[in-house]
Formats: sequence, structure tokens, C-alpha cells
Amino acid sequence: MITLTDRAVTKVKEMLAEQNDPKLALRVFITQGGCDGYSYGMTFDESQDAEDQVFERDGVRVVVDKASSGLLSGSEIDYVTSVTAQGFAIRNPNAVSTCGCGHSFHTREEAGAPEECGQESEAKV
Repeated sequence: MITLTDRAVTKVKEMLAEQNDPKLALRVFITQGGCDGYSYGMTFDESQDAEDQVFERDGVRVVVDKASSGLLSGSEIDYVTSVTAQGFAIRNPNAVSTCGCGHSFHTREEAGAPEECGQESEAKV
């Protein structure tokens, strides 16, 4: 399961209000690629497959496809604002390292994966 912080819920609600479509949910997914193996993605989506995991927090529906759910299990999505960056951050306990930009990661199970780089597994999306 994925959790959303209070800040993430607030920001997603703001973004959904701008879309003005009550059928939309936040879809969180993983794709192959990026400089470290996997990349995070987020979009608003009306559709939902039978195998999707769906959960809700304070009126925000989150949808995760079956393939991504294992790689995202236990993750926390936050919305962060700092002097240098603003955006969603995914804290993923399954990621053993992230690339320098923080948008991709690899897991311990990946064959031939690069060695840990010592960076925290928090990606900003």
C-alpha cells in the first residue's frame, strides 16, 4: 500500500479542483528506464483496470497498476517545497539507490544493477 502525507493530499486536491472532473484519480506508476533502472510517474486518470489497486485518503483516490504495486509497496508520497525544488517526493523502501536527479531508482532484486550510490531513496516527481 502507498500512503499520502497531509501535504500531498492537499496538493492533489488543489490540482484535481483545477481539472474540474470528479471521476479523476491520481495514478501512480513505475516504468522501465531512467538512468537507474526504473522511473516514477504520476498522472490523473479516469480509467481503472480490474487488477489495479485503489485506495482513498481524505477524498483523494489513488490507483496503482498491478506491475507497479510491488515496486511501490510501502512507499510514501509527500509534497515538498524547498529553496531549490518543489514537487512530489516518493519515499520508496524498495529502492536501494536513486540517480542524481532523483527521478529513477533500482531495487536490490535487479540483476546487474549498479552498486548503491549512498543517496537517500527519495525521488522528486
